[in-house]
Formats: sequence, C-alpha cells, structure tokens
Amino acid sequence: MLKPVKDEELLATVDDVVKRLQDEWAQVLSHERTARMLRENLPQMRGNLLHELLEGRRYSLKELQDRMSMLRVPSFFGEPFRLMLVRLEEPFYTYDSQSLALLEYAVGNIAEELFAPHFELWPGKDSHDYLVYVVRRAGGPDAEESANGEGEPFQTLESTAAQWQSAVQTYLNGHLTILISRIGVFPDDLSEVYDTTLSALRKHVGAERDLIMTVAGERQEGSEVRSIPALYELPTMNQLLEAGQWETAGERVERIFGELRGKQEELHEHLLETYFVIASAASYYAHKTGRPLAGLLGSSYEKLIQGAPYRSWQQLYDWAADVLHRLRSQTEDEAKDSRTKLIEQVQRFVEQHLASDVSLTAIADHVFMHPVYISKIYKLETGENLSDYVNRVRMEKAAHMLLRTQDKIYEIAASIGYQRAHSFINVFKKHTGLTPQEYRDKYSNA
Repeated sequence: MLKPVKDEELLATVDDVVKRLQDEWAQVLSHERTARMLRENLPQMRGNLLHELLEGRRYSLKELQDRMSMLRVPSFFGEPFRLMLVRLEEPFYTYDSQSLALLEYAVGNIAEELFAPHFELWPGKDSHDYLVYVVRRAGGPDAEESANGEGEPFQTLESTAAQWQSAVQTYLNGHLTILISRIGVFPDDLSEVYDTTLSALRKHVGAERDLIMTVAGERQEGSEVRSIPALYELPTMNQLLEAGQWETAGERVERIFGELRGKQEELHEHLLETYFVIASAASYYAHKTGRPLAGLLGSSYEKLIQGAPYRSWQQLYDWAADVLHRLRSQTEDEAKDSRTKLIEQVQRFVEQHLASDVSLTAIADHVFMHPVYISKIYKLETGENLSDYVNRVRMEKAAHMLLRTQDKIYEIAASIGYQRAHSFINVFKKHTGLTPQEYRDKYSNA
C-alpha cells in the first residue's frame, strides 16, 4: 500500500490478508488432519485390503500396487510368500468384542517383535475371524528354500511360530493354533494358498488346539472337487445386482461359465452349484427391492422352480443370461417410469407456483430429493435445463396473459414471480425480441 492510506482502505486490506491466511491454514490443517486419520487407520485399512484379496476380489496389477503403496504394505509382487492362519483358542474365544480386539492387537505386537528380524508380515483377518499373516523373508525372496519348501528360512519360520505360541501362552494366558502354508507367488497364488490352508485346518486340525501345523504339501489333488472361484469373489453376485452394476454382473457370468468349460468330470456338481448361487442372488435382489421374483423373471421363474436350468451347460448359461437380462430390463423400465413421474411432478409444481418460489431448492424440497439430482435427472430426461424450462413457462404464460387479459404489465410480472416489472420486461424482450407492450400491440388483434 502507498501512503497516504485511508482508514477504510487499510482495514479492508488487513481483513483480506487475514482471510487469505485463514484459508491457507485451513488447507494445511485439513491436509494434516487427513494425513493423521490415514496414519491412525492404516492397520485396519491394510487388513481390509488383505481380507478382500483372500475372498477373491480382483484388482488390476496397477490398482493393487497403488493401493498397497498408499497403505505402505511391503511390496510382495512376484515374490514367494507363505500364509500363517491363526486360530485363537481358549480362553480367547469367550472374550467380548472389545476385549478380543485388544487381545488381537497384543497378539499382533508379539508377532511383529518375534518375526521382525527375519520376516516381513502383512496382518489381517478372514471372514471366519481367524488371524491371517502374509509372510515374506526379510530382504527378498525365499531363495534358500528347497523345492519342497524346506530349508533354513522355513525352519526359522516354524521355530519363530513356536516362540510366538509360547509367548502368547506365557504373557496372555491363552493358546494359538497356527497353520503355515505352502509357498506361493504373490498375488496370483494368494487366494488358492489361503483356501488350501483353510481346508487343512478343517480336515486335519478340527477341534484340536494349541497346535502348529505345516501344510506345504496341501496342494489341490486331482480327485478333489473344487469350487468355481468366480462364483464367490468380491463383489459377490448379490452385491453386484443390489448395486445395479449390470455390466460387471454380465462379465462375471461370462467368467463363471468360462471356468465351467474347464470342468468335465464333476460338471454336474458344478452346474448345480452355479445354479444355486445365481438363483440365490436373483431371489436376494428381488426381495431386497420388495418385489416378487416371479414377477421379475416371468418364464424363467418357471424353469427355476422346476429345476430344469442346470441339466446341461448350455441350458444353464441361457437361463442365467435370461435371468440377468430380465432383472436389468425390469429395473431400468421401473427407473424410467419413476423418472417420468418425477418430471411430471416437477413440471406440475412449476406451473402451479410461478407466482411464488420455483427455485431449484423449492422444487427439490417439494419432491424430497437433492437439488443436484433433480437438476441432472431433468436435463437427462428432457434435454432441457430446469432453469430454462422455468423461464420458458413464465414467458409462455406471460404471452398468453398479454393477449387474453387486460392485466397491466406489472400485474402480469407479479403473477409469474417477478417482483420488479422492469426485470420482467428485459427478460421478455430477450425471449421474444419485443417488449410486453409491443407484443400485446402486435398480436392482440391477430
């Protein structure tokens, strides 16, 4: 500022500077708050990502790398790993949820201390409330392990797991059952390694407790019947239908039947399994939205209750594709009908309230929806901005009154929501090219 300075100018400038500083500090504090919240929630977010991967959720390689980098998860990509599946035994399973959360935190801290010199851990939980740890040898791949998974790194892992089990018993007065998986390569083998390890827990451990078991040889045997992975990966078919992600649901169906093509010996069982999953998802979607399944599926419902769709691969595929098409068509038709009714409500409100408040906020309040949603839907359905529609209706009503009544210009202006006749005259001329009086004089005798 240059002297001489007026008091008003000085105060205004200082106010402006203060406001700028406040805005800058608000941005800084917001960034710091976000960063702090991210740091505080990192363990839970890491665990959530691992849970999704164990359940079979698919990420592109870049997306998964970006997420792991953001969450500061060690880079396991392309490297050997093992899983440790940990079941909390007595008395831990009697704890309430808050006490159990503290206990799991303590168990995890002990693991970090014991394994840290030799291994990197990525902790999480599965849907059965078992603790799951992705384990990688610190400093790189398990190159020293033999082809069957034995060797110094494996022996170190097994002995450290035993120390962990002993420490939990000594300091926390409880027991752990620990299963150590075979070696896999991240991320391609993660879901399969988890499934085989969980299967080993069911088959070989059962109700026994306080055990350490290695399942390096627990690979899928040719005689075993295995599930179709695409049937159960996240998001599930239930979730895809509920969210209206029809394209993704269609892609999932194609992938399910692509995997079915590779099943020959146990094809009938897999067709039956696939049928139940798709039928369950369709029923869930119908009842979640408050509609009868029979009304949504039509003739495909008859096939469902007759049990016919799963007698052959092609028959089941055709039925599943038809079910998805019918669900999508019915939903989109209903959405279109709903939008049509919404547009009618909006237009009726505008026509009846031109003299009062027909702002976007007033319209949204009337139909109990968000103003932004109303604006977007109106434009999408009619091709016209809602504000343009309101203005057009006002001008059309004004033109009608100019030719059909003897009302004065200011009365007409007030009847369509203009407090000042001058504003109405300017808008009307912009719309028609004539002032209201010129319009009346030109067309009243036509």
